[in-house]
Amino acid sequence: MRKLGIYVQVPFCQTKCTYCNFHTGVVAKERFAPFVEAVCREIRGHRRLLRAAGVIGAAAGEGEDDSQEWRSYLVDTVYFGGGTPSLVEPQQLQKILDAIRGTFRTEFGEVTLEADPETVEAAKAEAWVRAGINRVSFGVQSFSDKELAAAGRMHRRADVYRAVPILREVGIRNISFDLIAGLPHQTKASWKQSVDELVALAPEHVSVYLLEVDEGSRLGKELLAGGMRYSAGAVPSDDAMAEFYETAQEKLGAAGYHHYEISNWAKPGFESKHNLKYWKREAYLGFGAGAHSFSGRQRWANAHDAAAYVTAIEGGRLPVEQLETVTAEQALEEELFLGLRQLSGIDVGRIEREYGVALEGRFKSLAAAGLVERDGDVVRLAEEKLSVSNEVFVELMR
Repeated sequence: MRKLGIYVQVPFCQTKCTYCNFHTGVVAKERFAPFVEAVCREIRGHRRLLRAAGVIGAAAGEGEDDSQEWRSYLVDTVYFGGGTPSLVEPQQLQKILDAIRGTFRTEFGEVTLEADPETVEAAKAEAWVRAGINRVSFGVQSFSDKELAAAGRMHRRADVYRAVPILREVGIRNISFDLIAGLPHQTKASWKQSVDELVALAPEHVSVYLLEVDEGSRLGKELLAGGMRYSAGAVPSDDAMAEFYETAQEKLGAAGYHHYEISNWAKPGFESKHNLKYWKREAYLGFGAGAHSFSGRQRWANAHDAAAYVTAIEGGRLPVEQLETVTAEQALEEELFLGLRQLSGIDVGRIEREYGVALEGRFKSLAAAGLVERDGDVVRLAEEKLSVSNEVFVELMR
């Protein structure tokens, strides 16, 4: 039976981090309940709403109804992302999960809640478990209070140490930590300390991201403009960030973590089942403002503005934007790009058979330069080149 992942976007935060380029907002808690109700309405009425929005049956003009396929799918993963979903009351999260259970065939193997450490309380954590949440993803980012303050984070190092035992006591056996390499004031010593403290706390899963520089965040915009606000002058160099990444590779590997995707490590059996759907181009449905979906033939996203989203759902409409039918050429590029992000590599033979293409020329120069390795039909990024993977992807897509 085919599996389906469900993503629920909760676009609310307590504050906006300086590096954040997501469409999130700081709103009063009174706004949470109408949003949750709208998400539940979207879940229960998704077939009608998608059909009215022109999504269902639009693929390549074939008149195919993806909703018929979704009825045969089994929902095995749910991911509450944001934003900071842990700000929402547990009863509201329960309401969303109940709507999913009442609408789809479900067998939840992994239900993830993104949480900020300072939002974790014993009573809330107990209610999360009762609702069916069995995985918590922490936006730790750093164990240096100086770096956290400069980035605009609300929590401090002590909050992480307080929150983890609470989750363990209520039965959460799958915890993920995020770290960001490249935060203002980060040094080789402070990065090493953050990774060492993470290893000591022993989460089952780890994500390490390099700081993104773009106009979508206050810090990124300041860096591009050559300014000094938001501690822009204290951001490490690209070379330093690459070194930080390599340090994480070494330390996490030594601690028994399996490096399975460029930014992700896991103890055996704790790879993110939901995120693997994205990297393997499997079907997922997104609900909430700004949520993205992929049926296998089409990609679409809901409008990002939470208030406009609620208004539209209350009026019986789904505010869909960025609707596109994925061409064979786009699908091939996604197979290559997403496949190489996974350290298991890509099965070139399978892709050549499915897409009717010859790929030898694409990899010949990359292999000669030592950027990729080939083992029979499998091509993967060279381990020592993971920190410069973007350069490899640029060359691959030429």
